[in-house]
Amino acid sequence: MASWIPTVAAVGMAIGPPLVYVDQAVSIIRKKDSTGFSRDVCAILLIANIARCFFWLGDRFEFALLMQSILMIIAQLALLYICVRYRPRVSPENFGASSRPLSFWQWHAYTQYIEFLAGYILCSAILFLIFSRSELYVMILGFVALGLESTLPIPQLISNYKQRSLYGFRASTLLGWVGGDSFKTVYFFLQGSPLQFKVCAVFQLSVDSIILQRLYYGNAAPPATLEERDDLEQEALALSEE
Repeated sequence: MASWIPTVAAVGMAIGPPLVYVDQAVSIIRKKDSTGFSRDVCAILLIANIARCFFWLGDRFEFALLMQSILMIIAQLALLYICVRYRPRVSPENFGASSRPLSFWQWHAYTQYIEFLAGYILCSAILFLIFSRSELYVMILGFVALGLESTLPIPQLISNYKQRSLYGFRASTLLGWVGGDSFKTVYFFLQGSPLQFKVCAVFQLSVDSIILQRLYYGNAAPPATLEERDDLEQEALALSEE
């Protein structure tokens, strides 16, 4: 019986993390509003998993983890499209008020995100072709990829703090983070994965624990969303009176 356990664990490791975001995507589509979910989560996962694919080329870790990265890239591209399509009316790009350099990751069109990712992949490929024989480069690439991914919960933590609410952020996604990160931490240690995976998994699980402590915020809609709903209701009433 023990012979099939590693196979099941590998399959779960490959498809589990991408599936965590299905419920979040369905929720955004149903509400037609991505308020409460930080698009920076998509940025971190896309950039980190693309880097992890190049890391695999230099250090052939478990194939299941490579498949996880590929599936996660596909899932995040889809989720990003949904977030851009149903962006909040008060988002910075709608008013040209982004405070980030070059409005990074707050662009108006989905194609702008794809263009950035294409350029990032091209630059990563060139660097890998030049430095791939350097063990130091491969090691640093692994720490960059996994280290960046370990910061995944931080943008959501900041978003929740600013709103003083968990509105728009699905509890299933949070539980998926905690459960998935706990599972993969154990998996990395049992499978003898590279050191980068172990260190970053422990750090990410620590940040997940902090978000869990923020559950006291509740999930009430933030003021901006409530005002928007009131405006829509008033418009509907005005049309009905006409």
